[in-house]
Amino acid sequence: MPELVLTPERRAELRAFLSDDQLLRVQYPRVAEYFDAAAGLSGTGDREADAAFDVRLLHFMTGDAATSVNPYWEIVAASVSKHNGRRVVDGGNPQGSAQLAYAQMILQAAYAYAIPSPESIEWVAQFSGGRPIIELGAGRGYWAAQLSHAGHEVRAYELEPPDTIDNASFPRATGQANVWFPVAGLDRLSEADMKEFVLLLCWPPGWGNSMASDALASYEAVGGDRLIYIGEPKGGKTGDDAFFDALTDGWKLESTDSSFVSWWNLADAAQGWVRR
Repeated sequence: MPELVLTPERRAELRAFLSDDQLLRVQYPRVAEYFDAAAGLSGTGDREADAAFDVRLLHFMTGDAATSVNPYWEIVAASVSKHNGRRVVDGGNPQGSAQLAYAQMILQAAYAYAIPSPESIEWVAQFSGGRPIIELGAGRGYWAAQLSHAGHEVRAYELEPPDTIDNASFPRATGQANVWFPVAGLDRLSEADMKEFVLLLCWPPGWGNSMASDALASYEAVGGDRLIYIGEPKGGKTGDDAFFDALTDGWKLESTDSSFVSWWNLADAAQGWVRR
């Protein structure tokens, strides 16, 4: 990835944030929280790379919409390595770092749990074959925003849309977008409209939460036949057992995104499934 190029004016703005702790804390409290914590956490062992990561995080998380349409990717892209055939954000250290782990928490809450690289957005487009996409459990609508920017028709729904309802996974914060794309409540969803759409489930909750299996059952009931699942395998942090059992019983894995980017400490992947 090319080196981040900043205008003199933007460099001055970033220096102001770093030299005035109160200014950053008032305008961008989650960014200030990261820098407060990062100062006492171990890095990857590459001080120059860690410093560059911090500059990217500061720049893109305090920038406006003109700074980037995909700030999440801009922040992490230069920290991606390839290990065991997987692309992972680890800063060049297979064990990652405590500093990166804290950044991960901040970035997932601000954007999305899964990382939408340009290659993954293109893979979604190819698997969808031109059909519109409906995302259930869309969070802040960050993936939906990236798909929309790429020219795809997409609708996004969430049980607790973060711009209207308190959402523990995506809390509101000053200086941070509540949503990146219009996210409607699940009560606005007409299941009859789902049939013509490709269903996207990106990091549906795990630990026994039935959201994933309920969404899949509703999609099957109206004749839906194409699913994009982004998350961990059965027994991981996403999806419930009934969801994975339903996939085994009635679906076939047709495609896997070989370019998908994960955090080094996660086992998520992007898969395309078709109805048998």
